[in-house]
Parts: sequence; structure tokens; C-alpha cells
Amino acid sequence: MKTKRNIFILLVLAFGAFGTSCSNNNSASAADEKVTGEEIAELSYAPMVPKPITRNYPTHVIVNLNIVERVMKLADSTDYMFWTFGGDVPGQFIRVREGDEVEINLYNLPQNKLSHSIDLHAVSGPGGGAEASNVAPGHTSTFHFKALNPGLYVYHCATAPVPMHIANGMYGLIYVQPKEELPEVDREYYLMQGEFYTKQNFGAKGLQEFDEQKGINEQPTYVVFNGSVNANTGKNALPAKVGETVRLYVGNGGPNLVSSFHVIGEIFDKVYVEGGEMVNRNFGTTLIPSGGAAIVEMKIDIPGIYNIVDHSIFRTFNKGCLAQIKATGGRDTLIFRKN
Repeated sequence: MKTKRNIFILLVLAFGAFGTSCSNNNSASAADEKVTGEEIAELSYAPMVPKPITRNYPTHVIVNLNIVERVMKLADSTDYMFWTFGGDVPGQFIRVREGDEVEINLYNLPQNKLSHSIDLHAVSGPGGGAEASNVAPGHTSTFHFKALNPGLYVYHCATAPVPMHIANGMYGLIYVQPKEELPEVDREYYLMQGEFYTKQNFGAKGLQEFDEQKGINEQPTYVVFNGSVNANTGKNALPAKVGETVRLYVGNGGPNLVSSFHVIGEIFDKVYVEGGEMVNRNFGTTLIPSGGAAIVEMKIDIPGIYNIVDHSIFRTFNKGCLAQIKATGGRDTLIFRKN
């Protein structure tokens, strides 16, 4: 028994060392690649996603982000003072390639009142860049990082008080595209869930005030996709056609809740779990932690409206967490029909 136990321990240690070695080799490979040329990153506002990167080499990518503090709609008759990357919630989608040398230029508009920063979960380095990027109104901060690990990552403000900055809308997604990019699909969209904590109740009219105690208690007044109630529903629903494959890059800015992400009437053919390399298939609902992300794919078989929800379902019906896909095209009665 003792001999078997020793053999088992040796196998575990060997496997662990092998896994660590593979992981380190992957990072080393990305770090050692020659960086060629320079380009300005193409950024996009939700729900759009920048086009896939077609080059097969790393380059110096310049990302220019503006910090904007502004009043916008949280619901039809409800206003809120949002703190944003790029003037919208979520912040602009950043797409780079594995191995790229990324330069982040963060400009804090002079009319803003507060200092801000950016912590990108794709960064290997202290604070994810937060300390290096902290910037006062009217100034620009700059730092560089190597995109070592492919995947989909959240970025957010990390200036104290950090929870308040995130709760006011300062989050977005950065996608480090793998050297071997994901298979091409027909449509790609960007969705990000977030919470807002206001002193008045859901749907109250006028400019709302942040409620810190609700945040501490993890009791949001609003839970929404893309910064406001019904941001991507009705005329702003995400268009698709029958027969197309839709890929959603989904983030959860939090700052507190785990999302039970679900598209009613569809099944995820693929789920890139937490935005990484592990792929699960045939999922109905996937968990996305606060500060985490996932990539989901589905083929549209039937025309109609597909509601996108957090299946912690009171958040959808009572706090505003709803988006939609609007699919057009022919109907296959062998898949779905009403008598």
C-alpha cells in the first residue's frame, strides 16, 4: 500500500510539473515572438465587436481610451451619472492578438471631477496596470504590457473606492485573440452585465443617486445588460438569420453578483468557459462570475425573438436584465411548430 501511495504521489507531482511546464512554455512562446510594426487598435461600442485580426505575427498595438463622466439613461425616465471608458457602458471592446505588445493610453477628460485608472485582467503585472495608469482629470497615463495569455477578460477601474467606480459603470472587455483564432461565425456581439445601486426604487424618475449601503449589502436596484434597462431589446435587438451561428462575448462587470446567463429558446452549441480554452458543449445556462467572462455560440434554427436573461430570474423581471436576439428567415416545422 505504501509503495502504491508513493507511486501515486510521484505521478501527481510529475503531472503538476508537466502542466506548469506547458503553461510556462506557452507564455514564454508569446513573450519570445518578434514584434513587427505598429497599429492603432480598432475599438467598438457594445453590442458590436471589432473584426477578427488576420495578421499572423505580433505587433505593437496602441489602445487609446478616454474616461468620460456623464449623465445618461439608466431606464426610460431614469437618469444616472455614469463613469465610463469611452463615454458608454460597458467600455469599448478591445481586441488584440496573443503576443502583441499593447500600449494603453488613458486620457481623463478635463471636465471630469475624479481620478481614474484601468485594471485589465489580461495583464501579467501588479494591479493589472491600475497603479501605472492612475490619472487625474486633464491628464494622460501610459503603460505597456505583453499579451501573453489568450482569452476573454474583463477590465475595470481600480481607483479607490474601487467598488463605487465599478458600480458606476467603469468596466469592459478585452479579447486576446489566440494565434489560432476561433472558427469563423456569421455574427459576433458584445454583451456585458452590470449592477446599479440607487437610493430610489427601480423605475424612479429623474437623476438617481448612488447608494453605497445597497452596494455593501449586495442588493442592486438594477441589473442590466449594456448599461441600461432594455438597451438591446425591441428595435435595438441583436439581428440574426435562420441558419446563422451567433457568437456572444459576454462579460460580468458586477461588482457583486454571479450571472446565470441564458438565452431562452436556444442551446449553446459551445461555451468557452470563463473566456478560456476549455470548451463545453450543449449548455442551456452558464455561470459567469463577477469580473469574469464567457464566449457562447449558438446556431439559430427558428425565426422569432430570443430573450437573453440572467436566469436568477427576478433580476430579469424586476431589475431590468434583458436583451434580445431577433431572428428572421424560414421556419423548419420539423424542429418546432405549433398545432
